[in-house]
Formats: sequence, C-alpha cells, structure tokens
Amino acid sequence: MSHVTYKIVQHEDGWAYTVDGSYSETFRSHDQALAAARRAAGEQRVSGDTHGIVYEDAAGVVHEELSEGADRPETDVRG
Repeated sequence: MSHVTYKIVQHEDGWAYTVDGSYSETFRSHDQALAAARRAAGEQRVSGDTHGIVYEDAAGVVHEELSEGADRPETDVRG
C-alpha cells in the first residue's frame, strides 16, 4: 500500500497544502489549509470505482493505467 503525506506550507501570501510537489489553492490561514488537507486526505482513503487513468509525467511521457477502486493509499497530514 502506498503512503501520501499532505504538508502545510506558506504559499502566495497565505497557506496551502502540498502533495508530491503539487500545491492546493491558497488559504488565508494555516487552520483553513490544515482543515482542507485533512478533508482531502480523508477523501483519498475512501474506496471507489475502478477507472482507467491517463497522465503525463515530468518527461512528457503519457501513461495509461488501471486504478483499482479498493487500492487506496494511507494518508497523513503534517503541518
């Protein structure tokens, strides 16, 4: 099982959470960013339907994968 960590950081004159180098929208307060990260982390653990996904990596290579609905990561929030 994979593990995903949401980190609360200062961002664009406010606060955001970051996951694997991607940033959320900017929030006015640390508490708002923390609440949003906790909500997102909780939603990511919920099982869903199996779907095909397509994404492009940093090198510009397109990947196609099957995402199993029951294969959800463990998550935590630091901040």
